[in-house]
Amino acid sequence: MSTFSPAWRGIVDDAAIFPPGDLPLSEAVAAHLVRREEWYADLVGPLVVKDVDVPKVDAPIAVSVVLTGGAGAVHGAAKICGASPTSLSALEIALADHDDLPGNARRVVAAVDAARAEGVLDDEVAIYVELPHVAATGSWLAAADVVAENELRLKFRTGGLTADAFPLAHALARWIDAALDRETPFKCTAGLHHAVRHTSDTGFEHHGFLNVLVATRLLFDGTPVDQAVDVLEERDGGALVAQAAELDLAGARRWFTSYGSCSIVEPLADLVALGLLDDAS
Repeated sequence: MSTFSPAWRGIVDDAAIFPPGDLPLSEAVAAHLVRREEWYADLVGPLVVKDVDVPKVDAPIAVSVVLTGGAGAVHGAAKICGASPTSLSALEIALADHDDLPGNARRVVAAVDAARAEGVLDDEVAIYVELPHVAATGSWLAAADVVAENELRLKFRTGGLTADAFPLAHALARWIDAALDRETPFKCTAGLHHAVRHTSDTGFEHHGFLNVLVATRLLFDGTPVDQAVDVLEERDGGALVAQAAELDLAGARRWFTSYGSCSIVEPLADLVALGLLDDAS
């Protein structure tokens, strides 16, 4: 029986094939299978793969599939997964039409509905719609409305290979607040290798996954956005852990479902070092 707190179960989606890890697919699958047998297995969510890679995955593992062809790829990806040994946990779709984000979101909804009606996509499969890295105003909020109204989920990009891929704390706080206002679960991707906010060797400002989880809990509880920004900018791990101890972080996981990381070792080591795991054997 797992001794992991529900706050940490499945919080890290295994995105080993994506930058900056860039592990070859065969090695990523092999490493994921090993992780599924380790003491920290409950920390790890599905393996994140691209839709074009699904036919190459020959192991009976749960996958979250990133679509490379937008809404038009929903049906094909679901069908391919159905014919493979994998178990489809989620589809992840980025909105590419920045001139009409709500319309793009409606096209995703239509594609998902059609795939479900045909029986190639189970209702239990989570659908994450990635909104672009812009201010949460106008068409961005309208697209979030479409996602929420159709009971899909949101996806926020929190880092990347360039400095401008990392959203400022006030932008991330407003994205999270928008998701919570719509009672819509969300996941994050990129840049969250460590628990606490820090500056990397590249000079990039990285958000911490513990910062994000604490900020999510506080925003859900009605904390003003400006105070959530302060939490997202907190760099003192001890102070953040002390604040987290007063909160129902497990409850916040209903909203902040997971984040994709090419590293599992780093978040695991941070949780152990911060004393947040009961079982570090």
